[in-house]
Amino acid sequence: MPPTRSQLLSSATALCNAFASKAPLPDLLAHFSSTHAVSAKEHGLPLLAPFLGRQFIGQSGPQSLSTYFELLQKYLTFDEMSFGDWVIDTESRKVACKGKARFKWIEGVGDGQWWDEQFAYILDFDDEGKVTDYQVFADSGAAYLARLGELAEKREVYENELKGSA
Repeated sequence: MPPTRSQLLSSATALCNAFASKAPLPDLLAHFSSTHAVSAKEHGLPLLAPFLGRQFIGQSGPQSLSTYFELLQKYLTFDEMSFGDWVIDTESRKVACKGKARFKWIEGVGDGQWWDEQFAYILDFDDEGKVTDYQVFADSGAAYLARLGELAEKREVYENELKGSA
């Protein structure tokens, strides 16, 4: 029997809460199906950040969910993450939601560059209410500028332009 609306919402909320609380990798992976193929993709150009634009498939291995979450932990940290505006489709077993957080690039040239961001998740589920496909739509431009160490400067120029036109 396919999961109900409340089961899908509960499963999606549990994964999002685990991510927002910076749960350890095994805890995150526990939300994904062990009976179906699983994948993660954060949309964007791969040249902008190492975790963008690539399909990560399976629970472990060089191009897996484990690799995706490890890359996020290597390059980003965040605070004040929250989720809302849940859209649930029981027929297709999908949940979409919006999230927001304050992100900071923590590796290389851009170490310490932060930004506030809104993003969206689309999650697909198996019959047991476990995630099979995890898609993220986020601000890849901010991540890229932070990676280069240019985000703070660009933000300051933009804010000064706004003040000048007011």
